Amino acid sequence: MTSFFNKASAAALLLGVMPTATLADEQTAWRLFIADHGQPAVHVIDAVSGTELASFATRAPATLYRSGSGRTVFAVQRDGNVVQVISSGISTSDHGDHGDLKVEETKLLDMAVAGTRPVHFVDHGGNIALFFDGEGIARIVPETEVLAGSPSVREIRTDAPHHGVAITFGDHVLVTEPNKEKPDELPVGIRVLDAQGTPAGGLHACPDLHGEAASGNIVAIACARGLLIAQAGDKGPSIGFLPYSDQLPEGKVTTLLGGRGLQYFLGNYGPSAIVLIDPTADDAFRRIELPTRRVHFAVDPVRPKFAYVFTEDGRLHQLDVISGKIARSLALTEPYSMDGHWSDPRPRVAVAGDAIFVTDPLKSTLHMIDAASFEKTRDIAIAGKPFNIVAVGGSGETH
Repeated sequence: MTSFFNKASAAALLLGVMPTATLADEQTAWRLFIADHGQPAVHVIDAVSGTELASFATRAPATLYRSGSGRTVFAVQRDGNVVQVISSGISTSDHGDHGDLKVEETKLLDMAVAGTRPVHFVDHGGNIALFFDGEGIARIVPETEVLAGSPSVREIRTDAPHHGVAITFGDHVLVTEPNKEKPDELPVGIRVLDAQGTPAGGLHACPDLHGEAASGNIVAIACARGLLIAQAGDKGPSIGFLPYSDQLPEGKVTTLLGGRGLQYFLGNYGPSAIVLIDPTADDAFRRIELPTRRVHFAVDPVRPKFAYVFTEDGRLHQLDVISGKIARSLALTEPYSMDGHWSDPRPRVAVAGDAIFVTDPLKSTLHMIDAASFEKTRDIAIAGKPFNIVAVGGSGETH
């Protein structure tokens, strides 16, 4: 019996599955997908054992995005003019009184979406919208069809190539309006298109548009003077405007994350501050000053009360989004100055179950932090310069 259990446990770890001590058929699995900063490669790491499960060659260095379901990871390759897709091999399903977990091998799918200079990725309701800046075209693919191997691609064309974004809303699509006089500058607003691609209503003005996120049933889009707030309406998306508070200093949000479990948004606001946003509150904006300049931030999908901010002094901060204060800080790496080029290799943060992971590209290392104690538990060596990271996983019964 002992020998069989050890072999079974080893096989489970190779698939990224951790048996629990209480129920034989209850499992937890988490995988980390890490893109190299300079090389066209994606490493897949078992977050439980720290072992490498797979490594995929991409066509160019990639920025990774996970779908909402976690079943796919999209490798957006701006300089390779293509988006490739990795099946995470992990899927969960809800059965009311329990959830099921299915764990398979991760694999690079044969399908890819080609186009000039892909940048923005948005998954809303299982429809993936990929925006290709070099063409001013959004290409939309349903995740279910991607996994089936025969996706239909819906193209939304705008008036000019620009740094844009598209967001699906059922049969409707929100798509950016380029600056017609200066298309190389940021978009000036959002248009809503119906299922036939016909504009539904006029332009929703949003100068200097950059940054979007969803939390619960709300989508927020960052503008120069506030946020567009989109929600489902009777005949399509309903869009309003939330101006920045008079209490905020001069500035704007350009990156947004959506809270999980709690409905809120977390954004940057100046180089050394972040802002918590609750669109439903009278006092919607709370600005939090950081000890040094911000490098990266992430929300915690497992512990909704917390988010994490990494600053250039090499410290990771735990942010209590209820109190709006930094609860704990941990010295983790050598300093990563924000001086220099915006795309220089700097740490990125991801949450996988009960652990927080931070890449350390200049040390070829992945740092693992226990979420409960907020202490570093181990370092994992990663070849090259581990940079962008996403986590996929969950718990449930296996059959």
